[in-house]
Amino acid sequence: MKKWYSVSLSLPLAASLSSREGVLEEKNQNDKDGVFYEIYVKSFYDSDGNGHGDLKGVIKKLDYLNDGNRNTNKDLQVNGLWLMPINTSPSYHKYDVTDYYSIDPEYGTLEDFHELTLEAHKRDVRVIIDLVINHTSSEHPWFIEASRDVTSKYHDYYVWSDEHTDLSETGSWGQQVWYKNPNGAGYYYGTFWSGMPDLNFTNPHVREELIKIGQYWLKQGADGFRLDAAMHIYKGQTTDGALNNLKWWEQFRAAMLEVKPDVYLVGEVWDVPEVVAPYYKSLDSAFNFDLASKIVHSVKSGIDEGITAAAIATDELYRTYNPNKIDATFLSNHDQIRVMSELNADIKKGKSAASILLTLPGNPFLYYGEEIGMTGEKPDELIREPFRWYEGDGEGQTSWQTPVYNIGNNGISVEVQDNNENSLLNHYRKMIRIRQQYVELGKGNIESIEVNNAKVVAYNRTYKKSSIQIFHNIANETVVVKTPLIGKVIFVSEQGVKNTKSSLTIPAHTTVLVK
Repeated sequence: MKKWYSVSLSLPLAASLSSREGVLEEKNQNDKDGVFYEIYVKSFYDSDGNGHGDLKGVIKKLDYLNDGNRNTNKDLQVNGLWLMPINTSPSYHKYDVTDYYSIDPEYGTLEDFHELTLEAHKRDVRVIIDLVINHTSSEHPWFIEASRDVTSKYHDYYVWSDEHTDLSETGSWGQQVWYKNPNGAGYYYGTFWSGMPDLNFTNPHVREELIKIGQYWLKQGADGFRLDAAMHIYKGQTTDGALNNLKWWEQFRAAMLEVKPDVYLVGEVWDVPEVVAPYYKSLDSAFNFDLASKIVHSVKSGIDEGITAAAIATDELYRTYNPNKIDATFLSNHDQIRVMSELNADIKKGKSAASILLTLPGNPFLYYGEEIGMTGEKPDELIREPFRWYEGDGEGQTSWQTPVYNIGNNGISVEVQDNNENSLLNHYRKMIRIRQQYVELGKGNIESIEVNNAKVVAYNRTYKKSSIQIFHNIANETVVVKTPLIGKVIFVSEQGVKNTKSSLTIPAHTTVLVK
């Protein structure tokens, strides 16, 4: 339902208000809502000088992410961390696991993980880890034994060809999926590539083992999981693959709740909202790829491609499956061109994209380096480059690969931006604080504000009868919104906002919050 609002703007402009002026609630430690930060550990911070990031490095930089003090302004103040895969693996990315019960030695030890979760929890920061269970590495002991011995119990842990198999079958994006057994007869199924053989979820022993793995990591201190390839669990294995996927995640969730009643599960279901929606029956969140695309493309073009309508539509759709659903919103991730490359490294556009993300419903997920404007395009290694702490070398700077995009001399570093009030980094810090300060932005519903201008993204966020109106000018020029206004400005991202009784003048790439 669209609503019209009358707003009376009261200037001077304020970056924020005292807590008394907003609807605030003490954050419940069991709340699952908040801002999450995705970390590729190898690229983040190196604690021992070998050029590779590690868990001790994440611990050392927790104060950059959240120092545990809501009165400071030098941390990002995120509420959760998503660690990309940390299990033992032969690859640089570690999405092909060889031991689900250990930390990759490159990253540290189980004791390091315990310390990380302990220190994060002191700051009320949740830690979720990537759980990659659609497939294992082809170097996993299970697969090695399975490929050599058809009588082994592990042979049925994987999907093998028979006389009826069409070996020319291709996957969802036209890729090869059947691969020759390197150690014997037959072919095995792999959704992603030969080094990642799919597990056979029709085997109850596989399901039991994976539940055991999930429960193990919750007992080690993890608060939940980012579930990799959640829609591919039974893909290509049965005609009822999608239905069986949903049944599996219901079984998995029930088992995790036995160990941790407030476990947080967010799934990677890379598809249209109608396909994503049923997963909310068993997951708390699923990444909203459709909305991410609309945000980035709208800011890039300067014309709203239906951001508010998409947010409202998915909100309504997902609630039909789970009234407690939490959308997982984002701009880009480790599989995509970085958002600042999409925006041609335009800092003003980067600020607009961040402002939209951080004022929409759901749990915003930031990909490490977005807050300082890191760029990167395919291949994947180049969108996972070392995080830039400094212009040049410095303590903790990772160097596992030579950067192509983020070389440190173009202002893309914490060192350069930290004390620059107008930097992208400090914009993220301010926007996250605004989101934390006003519960309307974290928990409120969303309704459209009709402004009849495609250069302005406008919506209302309401929680317990308290509302905040948000206006984003995503154009490269000043825009005048013709609408009667009543209210008080509580935040502007840039100076120059003006109002009359019937209009609101918003400078280029500026966000205005009115209450």
